[in-house]
Amino acid sequence: MRTYVYIDGFNLYYGCVDGTNLKWLDIVGLCRELLPNDTIERVHYCTALTKDTQRDPTKSVRQQTFIRALETFPEIQVTYGSFLANKKKMPLAAGSAAELADPNIVTLTPGGPRSAIVLRTEEKGSDVNLATLLVADAFRGNFEAAVVLSTDSDLALPIKLIRAELGLPVGVLFPSGRYSVELAQAASFKRTIQRSQLRKCQLPTTLTDANGVITKPAQWV
Repeated sequence: MRTYVYIDGFNLYYGCVDGTNLKWLDIVGLCRELLPNDTIERVHYCTALTKDTQRDPTKSVRQQTFIRALETFPEIQVTYGSFLANKKKMPLAAGSAAELADPNIVTLTPGGPRSAIVLRTEEKGSDVNLATLLVADAFRGNFEAAVVLSTDSDLALPIKLIRAELGLPVGVLFPSGRYSVELAQAASFKRTIQRSQLRKCQLPTTLTDANGVITKPAQWV
């Protein structure tokens, strides 16, 4: 079955590989591992370019290296949203016992400050881009089946629409430990991504494109 896969890149990162040594992920290989009976013709990877911080001044370089590695695969199409980082005054909340004991966390305490200036980061557009691509491809007849990797319940409506109006199957892939009841109910089927599958689907340490050699970031070893 000709299948298109639609991936929310931030959902994939924070749901599957954040805090692990599995970030150098072969996404096309993972799709084939999860959908062995389907022909993966297109993988739409929806993301936004991150910004460096004082704590992590090479974050953007690592992300762009990874995207460059992904684009060596003809199946991959990357679509960008926006990544915003702004200072914002926000109220403090009362902390748990563990949070109160952590010197790196500021919580609401009697007689203390009631708010803090925080750096609020926000990814905008990936969910809309994903939904738009999914619906457009469906009505153009580009696929026989679609699969969405996300836990964003806002995607339930376009999934329901495609199934009801066109009779096409749309499945969902969930990171282990994350789930959306709305998406599960809307989809034709659901599957959970296991750590063993992520470990199995890693890119080679180096790849090559028209601009030269692409090397796995040293921080991801």
